[in-house]
Amino acid sequence: MTLGDYAERVGGTVRGDPSVAIAGIAAIDDARAGSLTFATDERYLRAALASRAAAVLTEAGIADKIETARKPLLLVPSARVALVALLAAIEPPPPLAPYRDSSAIVDPSAVIGPDVHVGPLAVVGPNARIGADCVLFAGALVGAGARLGRGCTLHPRAMLLDRCVAGDRVTLQAGAVVGSDGFGYVFVDGKFVKIPQIGDVVLGDDVEIGANTCIDRAQTGTTSIGDGTKIDNLVQIGHNCRIGSNCGLAAMTGLAGSTTIGDYTVVGGQSAFKGHITVGSRVRIAGNTMVWGDIPDGASVSGQPARDHREELKQQVRLRNLDKLYERVSALEQK
Repeated sequence: MTLGDYAERVGGTVRGDPSVAIAGIAAIDDARAGSLTFATDERYLRAALASRAAAVLTEAGIADKIETARKPLLLVPSARVALVALLAAIEPPPPLAPYRDSSAIVDPSAVIGPDVHVGPLAVVGPNARIGADCVLFAGALVGAGARLGRGCTLHPRAMLLDRCVAGDRVTLQAGAVVGSDGFGYVFVDGKFVKIPQIGDVVLGDDVEIGANTCIDRAQTGTTSIGDGTKIDNLVQIGHNCRIGSNCGLAAMTGLAGSTTIGDYTVVGGQSAFKGHITVGSRVRIAGNTMVWGDIPDGASVSGQPARDHREELKQQVRLRNLDKLYERVSALEQK
């Protein structure tokens, strides 16, 4: 394909030679002769132009900041959106025909929709319901009474446990567990006694749960994840948490029970929430933040404990200056 062919796929324009042959797409550091690389800001564009790539995918507003481009440019409104379309076109997901492996265990009472792929050693429990066009890879499990919507994918050893519900186009990456018991105990006569966890988990449409992430079922009621929310690998969601729609939670984040998060909130990796708190909508939480209390809509926070991000940055500057301040005070005392 030529650069012009790529431009037609994404509705972009070429600045330079559109007949340049493109052999594939690569990040700047991996680019080789014939590669199309990409840049999302001026710094990356300068690096891309100095790389071995044949051409660069970028945005007109970024390209205009460069006086002379030594490579052809494919200009689009959003480089990230165009990259999604190009990568999907280059390597679309493999088609999986309707299939049930002989080693799979499907309870006779389960209802399986049309065009479902059930891989080796997958398990579908009693009274489970699986919608059309779903894929259960090797070792995936849909528990008793669980419901899976249309077009869902459970990667190897992913589990939607008893009575839990997933909407349409939900993806559970390998090893994800939805519906594990919540961490609930009462101390009686010097021993921990388990509190039965009888609730469920409900995942909205277009939710993706990362590898080895665990979402606990509610003690009573529902642990819920809203439409379009994406949760990274190795995240822990405690019982009775409620996460809104179109949120993003990065890896190694942990939510203690009964944490509520609004819509369009983004959480950086290794953040922790103490539980029984409410975080508003469109909140930005930096990585490694300790959230110990409620956060209002639209806030940007960081630190341990969390506070306004600008205030946290000022505090970090003050801490870095403590040595100088100590030296000045010591000098004054000596005088």
